[in-house]
Amino acid sequence: MMVRTALRAAALALLMAGAAQAGERDALNACKAMVAKADKAGAPPQDDAALQRCRLVIKDWTLRDSRMIVDEEGRPLR
Repeated sequence: MMVRTALRAAALALLMAGAAQAGERDALNACKAMVAKADKAGAPPQDDAALQRCRLVIKDWTLRDSRMIVDEEGRPLR
């Protein structure tokens, strides 16, 4: 269990380092991949801080996208 937590902490550190250099959309995609992998592995919903942070990032993006009237290229969504 401790090894698993240490690996997730390392993944979070890499994610944060990568997010500083990558765009916000890349951070969202990385979080989606991390959450999908955790869900596939059967991790509890509130397993660790990295998963909680990623779930919050996904939720924020969902709320942001629901308020947007244009897509990334400026085309109307509706």
